[in-house]
Amino acid sequence: MPRRPDYPCAHQGCPRLVPVGQKYCEEHRKMHPEDSRSASARGYGRRWQKASKAFLASHPLCEECLKYGRYTKATVVDHIVPHRGDPKLFWDRNNWRALCKRCHDQKTGREDSSPYYTY
Repeated sequence: MPRRPDYPCAHQGCPRLVPVGQKYCEEHRKMHPEDSRSASARGYGRRWQKASKAFLASHPLCEECLKYGRYTKATVVDHIVPHRGDPKLFWDRNNWRALCKRCHDQKTGREDSSPYYTY
């Protein structure tokens, strides 16, 4: 049976090939340690699922879109200040806000942006 081909490293701009079952090349694996832990291990288990579902039920619209007069359904509970593993900040409801996926991805991308890989 032929082996599946390698594919590019998931780090933005890195063309190195990695084998199936890995996401990053050796150089970039250390830069993305959060990708190696499951969502449950990062704190997003059953308790979080229930809490975020309840929060979205009481905050149905994206708070960022509302600033611009757009009415978009909120689908993600965002941590205003990134918790970075701090359980006190993670569960502080004053640190939560309802966002649509687009706004959440933009915010997270700005916060977590890493330098672009160049040769």
